[in-house]
Amino acid sequence: MALTLEIVTPEARVYSDTIDTVVIPTTAGEIGILPGHIALVAQVAEGELRVTKDGKQLILAVGGGFVEIDRDKISVLAEQAINVEKIDVSAVEIALKRAQDALKEKSTLDPAQVESLEGVVRFAFAQLSAKRRGR
Repeated sequence: MALTLEIVTPEARVYSDTIDTVVIPTTAGEIGILPGHIALVAQVAEGELRVTKDGKQLILAVGGGFVEIDRDKISVLAEQAINVEKIDVSAVEIALKRAQDALKEKSTLDPAQVESLEGVVRFAFAQLSAKRRGR
């Protein structure tokens, strides 16, 4: 039996394929999904999403969202997602520094801006971690 995985962001369909297994970072910890998994909805956390297909592993960095598992279909609706092969480390490091610098002025920011910047920081760390592991 195989699983069908689809990862969608507001901008694009990032991944869609038949796979063997997937490990998804959630706010409650990582969830490993095999064929026949129970139905489930969970909140996706920033981190590494690991796909296994034909004995090979693909790593994607994801940033927030939700996952729905229905029988052997897995739908990830993520705020952000990127394949490690497409991660530009220097661009991520620049974005991370800008966000960290902006967060130093928390007192002048409204809560929504702080939350957005903290999300940028978490996703940047997820990308850098995924890139290191995916080499």
